[in-house]
Amino acid sequence: MTRPTSGSGRQRTPSGRAAGSRSAQPRQAQPARRQGTSKQAATPQRKQGGAQPRKSQPVKAEPKGRAASKGRAQPKGGAQPKGGAQPKARVPKGKAQPKARVQPKKTQSRATSTRLGFQAPEGASNRAAQSRPAPSRVAQPLPPRPGRPEVRQRWLVGMAAVVVLIFLVRLVHVQLIEGPSLAEEAEKARTATAVTPAHRGDITDANGVVLATSVDRYTVVADPFAIKDFRGAGRPDVDGKKVEDGALGIAQLLAPILDVPKNELAAQLVGETRYRVLAKNVVPQVQRAIADLGIRAYIRTDLTSRRTYPSGTVAGSLVGFVNDEQTGQGGIEAAYDDLLSGTAGSDTYERSLDGLRIPAAGQESVPAVPGDDVQLTLVHDIQWKSQDAIDDAVRKSGSEYGIAIVQDVRTGEIVALADSGATDPNDRSTAAVASGSRAVKDVFDPGSTGKVITMAAALEGGYWTPNSRFTVPDTYTTPNGQTFHDSHDHPVQRLTLTGVLAQSSNTGTVQVGEKIPIQTRQDYLEKFGFGQSTGLGLPGESVGLMPPDDVSTWDGRTQYTVLFGQGLSVNAMQATSVFSTVANGGVRMTPTLFEGSTTPDGETTRAAREPGERVISEETADTVLKMMETVTEDGGTGTNAVVPGYRVAGKTGTAQMPAGNGWTYMASFIGVAPADDPRYTVAVFLKSPGSSIFGGEVAAPVFSDVMGFTLQKMDVPPSESASRRLKTEW
Repeated sequence: MTRPTSGSGRQRTPSGRAAGSRSAQPRQAQPARRQGTSKQAATPQRKQGGAQPRKSQPVKAEPKGRAASKGRAQPKGGAQPKGGAQPKARVPKGKAQPKARVQPKKTQSRATSTRLGFQAPEGASNRAAQSRPAPSRVAQPLPPRPGRPEVRQRWLVGMAAVVVLIFLVRLVHVQLIEGPSLAEEAEKARTATAVTPAHRGDITDANGVVLATSVDRYTVVADPFAIKDFRGAGRPDVDGKKVEDGALGIAQLLAPILDVPKNELAAQLVGETRYRVLAKNVVPQVQRAIADLGIRAYIRTDLTSRRTYPSGTVAGSLVGFVNDEQTGQGGIEAAYDDLLSGTAGSDTYERSLDGLRIPAAGQESVPAVPGDDVQLTLVHDIQWKSQDAIDDAVRKSGSEYGIAIVQDVRTGEIVALADSGATDPNDRSTAAVASGSRAVKDVFDPGSTGKVITMAAALEGGYWTPNSRFTVPDTYTTPNGQTFHDSHDHPVQRLTLTGVLAQSSNTGTVQVGEKIPIQTRQDYLEKFGFGQSTGLGLPGESVGLMPPDDVSTWDGRTQYTVLFGQGLSVNAMQATSVFSTVANGGVRMTPTLFEGSTTPDGETTRAAREPGERVISEETADTVLKMMETVTEDGGTGTNAVVPGYRVAGKTGTAQMPAGNGWTYMASFIGVAPADDPRYTVAVFLKSPGSSIFGGEVAAPVFSDVMGFTLQKMDVPPSESASRRLKTEW
């Protein structure tokens, strides 16, 4: 903007040209210019005589560089003529000024007219022209055109169409491409599968007495993550108090049923986990009480099974036990786990957010298949008697432990297999329940009971007869320089082969074996089952220790010690089987505890019995049996094994065993009855007896007690004839 100078009273236009004297020009409204225009507004003029002003007409903008007053003459002088006529302003030479028009009252500032983009009224231009020459004008921008709604609508419709298209594409992608996988994931999220445990089969004795069975129990499980949203909703607890929200409220309802402190239970119900076990082996009555609380979305009860053993310690070490998953871990439970376990079922269903089953949704149930019942050859009462007798013998003799076995000689079936101090499978507080039966896992030298094999080999090979004569000192040295002793000092005895067995002489047995080839000695040990599995299939069984198969590697002493039961080791079942083989006419039957199985439908399958393996001839077996009868008769070492009314054949044993830095003994007695018609073999073993190391003194009485009870329990008639005694001396 230019300002007037004090000297000339003239004003510069934007083009630099003089606009005339300011004092000579009346003050009129002039459109404001962006450069070099005045900010003063024009003053409206009134006509004399009250004439109404005429409306001024807008003047079109001139092209840039053209003068605003082109072609118009400016009046001379600065005075205003009468009657409101505009004075003539000075104008550049050669240009005429048109007559002034009557100006309206309404005026407008130059700045305003310029900003609005249109020319000031014609009167205002005239007044400005009177004061100074019109400068050249610059073209003004056109005013903005009014908005067009149809364009905006088109944009909105287009944007909406794009959004709809995006959603449509996403919908198609979700429904057609991702649809199957999303539906599958959603179904999995709302589908639950409950495993239905199979009822484990029972274990019974030969007469159906239950030794192991399963009962329904429940595991109480909490969902701490969901419990955070539990609301008591004003319901009362068992004491009538208002149930709180969250974990404390659940504890108020559940603690009295589980019989646990409320605060302790509430602490277990806090957390982010979805699975926390609160109680196991809950009985059905407690489970029903929990179900009545109506809090299944937060607390559930899973059906499980608990194994119980009604007979307690009776056959406890033999029956074994199961783990938390109801899998057999020892004894019969492990040996026949495939039959007992059955097949678990399942129940698949859809559930709501609160954990409840959706009735109308799809469900699939696979019923559980119960396991088979397993029937053993054990007789509960004989098993109980055997355990009671061996426990009593251990107490009286001060032994470390004892073993008692009863076997049916005709079938090989085990009627009783007892360990002293038998554990109760119901008591899982100690690891003793997992120890298994010592009858198959502990090994020891057979001792003098092994002399029966030597006598059978001597007779079967024709090397000696029952009446063969031997001179027997208490100390004997073999041709290879090995010296052996009897268990006690005695003068030289004149004994028959039968007498050597009846007196259990080591020196006499060594003399008997000198005729038997070393390979034959090895062969008969194997024929009678030493160094082999018994066939019972019980976990932890040991087959014992045998001399090398290559007899040429045997040292000079081992070839004689095996004749009287040293230099090798066996388990109690292997030693018992030798006597059952002799009593069965020389045929060795595989020992067994399995009588058969019964399916849930009641179909019974009996165990297949192998025909047995002949070890010695029936004649040899009968002769050896008669020779063993002399052991229990007067002058023998096993007179304490007599059973009134029955003929008894047997053999005492005192085996030396290493113990730490010293030695200990296994005292034993194994016998059969009735000797005239053998039915059962009874074997008794006592380790480290304190009262006596001789089997005839500590083990034979236990044999008599157990054998007498067995014969009566099984209704075995007494012997009808007395034995025909063989000569023991010459």
